[in-house]
Amino acid sequence: MKNIIFFSALLIPIFFLTNCDIDQTREAEMPDVDVSIEEGQLPAWDVKWADVNVGTTTKTVNVPKVRVIMEEEEVVVPFIDVDMPQEYGEKEELILVSEAEVTGETHDLEIIEVIATGKRLNVISELKSTGQDLGDERMRVSDRIVLKAPDLDVKHYIIGERPVGDFNNQYTYMKSKSDVMNRIEDGTTIYKKNSKLSLK
Repeated sequence: MKNIIFFSALLIPIFFLTNCDIDQTREAEMPDVDVSIEEGQLPAWDVKWADVNVGTTTKTVNVPKVRVIMEEEEVVVPFIDVDMPQEYGEKEELILVSEAEVTGETHDLEIIEVIATGKRLNVISELKSTGQDLGDERMRVSDRIVLKAPDLDVKHYIIGERPVGDFNNQYTYMKSKSDVMNRIEDGTTIYKKNSKLSLK
């Protein structure tokens, strides 16, 4: 009995809907839209990398000694003095440091080039194994450059295999120098390893 009542309740609305007479009184019309699109423009920085002088300076830093032992000693590091337009602010001494923490074998890490693109410095380093066994130990290797310039954005690239560990996640590891250069457009080299570079 309940099923009959339920079925009847469903049929009543359908009966009224099918007996409804609807007449269309006007045609539908889409609104007129006039869209004018003008070509946009990305922001550009015009940084004139002039008056760049490269030399060396002496800094006291931690360097690896016999695997993982760190000792403090004075080393000669590259020094870059950059004169930029006044609107970029006052110059200050910055130390650009590239670091890696390695396992398995000892490694050397060297900053091989710094390329300026706009307001960014692209620091390119190379990580190479020296083949000496580390056993179960870890070793932190680093290289540095002293830069005297206004505060600039710094991007680090390391050529080589990324070592295992969270410490190395802050750097972008690439397989080759050409892979790095594919990411850097219209840059000016302000430092190159073993090169007496001076831009005027």
